[in-house]
Amino acid sequence: MLTIALAGNPNAGKSTLFNALTGSRQHVGNWPGKTVEKKEGQLLVDGQEVVLVDLPGTYSLNAYSLEEVIARNFIIEDRPDAVVCVVDSANLERNLYLVVQIMEIGVPVVLALNMQDVAHSRGITIHKDRISEGLGGIPVIETVGNRDVGLDDLRRAIVRLSANPRRPNALRVSLPDALETHIADLRRIIEADPSLQAYPGEWLALKLLENDPELVERIQHNPALVSALESAAAHILEATGDDADTLIADGRYQFINAVVRTAVQRPKQSVVTRSDQLDRVLTHRLWGVPIFLSLMWLVFQITANVSAPLLDFTDGLINGTLAHWLTVLLNTLGLGDTWIKALLVDGIMAGVGGVLVFVPVLLSLYLAIALLEDSGYMARAAFVMDRLMSRIGLHGKSFLPLLVGFGCTVPAIYATRTLENARDRKLTGFIATFMSCGARLPVYVLFGAAFFGAQGGTLVFAMYMLGIGMAVLTSLLFTKLVYRGKPVPPFVMELPPYRLPNLKTVWRSMTERTISFVRKAGTVIFAASLAVWLLLAIPARADVGGFNEVSPADSLFGTVSRVIAPVFAPAGYDTWQASGALVTGFLAKEVIVSTMTQIYAVEAAAVEQAAPTTFVEDVTAVGQSFAEAVILTAQEFINIVPRTVNIIPVVQMPEADFLGRAGQEEDLTALEHALTQTFTPLSALAFTVFILLYVPCMSATAAMRHEFGTRWMLLQVAYTLVVAWGSSVLVYQAGRLLGF
Repeated sequence: MLTIALAGNPNAGKSTLFNALTGSRQHVGNWPGKTVEKKEGQLLVDGQEVVLVDLPGTYSLNAYSLEEVIARNFIIEDRPDAVVCVVDSANLERNLYLVVQIMEIGVPVVLALNMQDVAHSRGITIHKDRISEGLGGIPVIETVGNRDVGLDDLRRAIVRLSANPRRPNALRVSLPDALETHIADLRRIIEADPSLQAYPGEWLALKLLENDPELVERIQHNPALVSALESAAAHILEATGDDADTLIADGRYQFINAVVRTAVQRPKQSVVTRSDQLDRVLTHRLWGVPIFLSLMWLVFQITANVSAPLLDFTDGLINGTLAHWLTVLLNTLGLGDTWIKALLVDGIMAGVGGVLVFVPVLLSLYLAIALLEDSGYMARAAFVMDRLMSRIGLHGKSFLPLLVGFGCTVPAIYATRTLENARDRKLTGFIATFMSCGARLPVYVLFGAAFFGAQGGTLVFAMYMLGIGMAVLTSLLFTKLVYRGKPVPPFVMELPPYRLPNLKTVWRSMTERTISFVRKAGTVIFAASLAVWLLLAIPARADVGGFNEVSPADSLFGTVSRVIAPVFAPAGYDTWQASGALVTGFLAKEVIVSTMTQIYAVEAAAVEQAAPTTFVEDVTAVGQSFAEAVILTAQEFINIVPRTVNIIPVVQMPEADFLGRAGQEEDLTALEHALTQTFTPLSALAFTVFILLYVPCMSATAAMRHEFGTRWMLLQVAYTLVVAWGSSVLVYQAGRLLGF
């Protein structure tokens, strides 16, 4: 079995190429002892099984970030059979710097000239044979990853190169004589040290002269090597006027420029590409932010309203038809009046199923995010927001972890590692918890549908905007009080070209994220549902009933929740049901919906007793409901336009009504109906504000502690609780003063 590493700069199309090569034969985990994502896949070439390891995207192999250390250590320590270096053909000079560093290790390399279509659109011609010759004869393959161009040639090149067990000589670029002498001296000392035999001697000498912090730390046991390194650095600076790091980088770039000069032809006049034309509008200093907000508005309209018919269908299928079939089965088995039925129907089915009904909502969100990512717009969003980020004391790069936070807070916290200094990392991680993650979305959609109907999308948009606003205020507060007087470094970022989203890539991204949510429903939410059901089944006192025969209010769960409830009286939702759901929401925000479904199970079931039906009638009804849901989904998508326009008070644009139901009152699910009996629209709004702002889930809190320490984590927990309670009370009390 061959092991091949896939390396490359960010935005060079490496992950697209990885997905195209491996297809569905891949899995995702973490690097041993690290929290950075590790992707592995398998492919079969001419009967040879190949394991492809997707290394983190890096610009170099210097130890400036955890990603760079992981990529470098994998190549050095795990010694893959070959490394496929993926480069952006339109930005060859910058991309080749990483390639040169990898070739200096002495590992077999295949060069994938990716994104050839982009290079051609800019009038760039690349002679791959000359590139190969300039880089010592390595295989060079032209590819377009998102169109599956060149993949067969790349597969064959990998197998041919890996079939040769002899590792090539390490690439050496020309350096000043002052460096060459000291590299040779350091190499002799390194090769005499048994503990450093894993490292190529000449490569390690180069990295030490570059003052690589991780490797310098590893040689502290060898005083002779440390002394020789210090003496070499001082002598090189005295002899040349530059430090060794600068001279080595200059040598690499001179080598790269010589290769590119002979192999690349560019047009005499720069070509204005379609990406350039779009950027004049989408990244405009005046129009960029309104366009970004408009796109976010569209995303949340699709998420809340367009997905609503499919959500209703899924709810009817899980909590209606499937729950009915399970009840009939248990009754047939003689378990109809036992605690087993209560556990399966009111506990597991109501708890886990109450969350799974929101899969269409999350599919819609992840579809929209995947389209924006694959089109190249997400990088522009960070660029557009840089001016605002710098005004609130954050680096423009901070916007990328915050964008990740819209999906999940945990990777958003770990994504702060891409920031260079500790100040930016800690502050960005602190405010990332205010970015409304996908786990909170089911709660917004539930309350939006129950209390605001077709304007539920507006509630979702308002929650996301409020989270961003609170992050901005928090950053300003910390910048003034904690990090006062510390300047924000300039923001430099590569903008990938715009592309038509690749449907396979979008589908894979959307399904992977949704499957992760479903997997959580099968683990964390399943366990939480069992715990909540058990606490609802245990009586708090002996005189209120036996096990599974007690009313929810008199259960152990209800009694404990009632103790907490008065804290929320100023916010308008001082019921034990609301406070109990908020407590369980600390495990995972999806559990809030699961808990409420279980709490209101008895009341919800009493809202409407369905007449007995046959299996054929049930299947027919499911098919009819699905067809109606598809039609209504198309209708809701069309109605985004009139509902957006109708925000203007003097405008009343007619909405589409395919099934002639415009005059009918919207049907509420059993849970939504139960909520309207407990909350008012104003208290429901205050409740969703608290959910947005209070302590993130247990996993996010653990990630905060892991990255920034216990004190910073406790500060974040306390701060979010205070802010959530205060904001929730403010919304409710201000609303009452205004007469709502």
